[in-house]
Amino acid sequence: MPVSSREYDESDVRVRPGRRGSRPRTKRRPDHADAAEAMVTTVDRGRWTCAPDGDSTRPPVTAMRARELGRTPIVVGDRVGLVGDLSGAPDTIARIVRVEERSTVLRRTADDTDPFERVVVANAEQLVIVTAVADPVPRTGFVDRCLVAAYAGGLAPVLCLTKTDLADPEPFAAQYRELDIPVLVTRRDREPTELAEVLAGRVSALVGHSGVGKSTLVNALVPDAERAVGAVSAVGKGRHTTTAALALPLPEDCGGGWVVDTPGIRSFGLAHVTPDDIPAAFDDLAAAIEDCPRGCGHLGPPADPECALDSLVEKGQLRPARLAALRRVLVALRPG
Repeated sequence: MPVSSREYDESDVRVRPGRRGSRPRTKRRPDHADAAEAMVTTVDRGRWTCAPDGDSTRPPVTAMRARELGRTPIVVGDRVGLVGDLSGAPDTIARIVRVEERSTVLRRTADDTDPFERVVVANAEQLVIVTAVADPVPRTGFVDRCLVAAYAGGLAPVLCLTKTDLADPEPFAAQYRELDIPVLVTRRDREPTELAEVLAGRVSALVGHSGVGKSTLVNALVPDAERAVGAVSAVGKGRHTTTAALALPLPEDCGGGWVVDTPGIRSFGLAHVTPDDIPAAFDDLAAAIEDCPRGCGHLGPPADPECALDSLVEKGQLRPARLAALRRVLVALRPG
């Protein structure tokens, strides 16, 4: 058969289109430069409630996570970018297309051996550790663990002692004064005025065991919160009255701000925290621990005989009582 001198090109070949079409796919995604800023206030079964511009006076917007974010975790307190219907009208939904970098993170694990971190709240400025001085009795172990999580996550800790009409708060409070953290006291028969002043204009997370009066405080701070108040059970741990983290706006006439009510928890795992994370949270100690030997737990002799923090005490740059208080908190990181 004679060979044709014609030159063939791709137009001579019929390509059968695939079932999904023949349009080329691209990984380019829109940058959503016009996305509106918002703060996540609640999370519920794949839907996020957001406050546009963090403004509690505007209608809240319900949003879903955009496909391009994949499984990017989004928690209460996250600052996000929204597109779509931002009216907040019933049966409308927007899309979360961007999650901004977090300034602080409150994390916990189920226990000290659990490798999976759970982000409780993002971008909170303060962690208010709520503890009753009676009914149930206070436990330093839980408070110490919360302090560790606060320091490691970049939050400023505040200790709030409730039910001080039932017992003297000073013996328990004295254990934490050397850490230079605010220690506030509240009573069931008085308004939490001092606490309200500390929270005004800031984003604060409240954490505490069930039954310590955390939801009672929230009801007093945010009168329309309608948070359930549970009775303390006979075993002293109480039943859970808050089932999911929820950011509530504080009254504008009291300075505004947000308070994040978190679920009552029975354990605060610290598998994600290292001993260096604690002193590193203090400006005057962060540089000193760089001279510690590798693997130093900063507990001092005999466990850590060459800890550099001891040299600060010898030079008069660190109060012995403050170092003792810090090391008591560090004990919370010990296994078991």
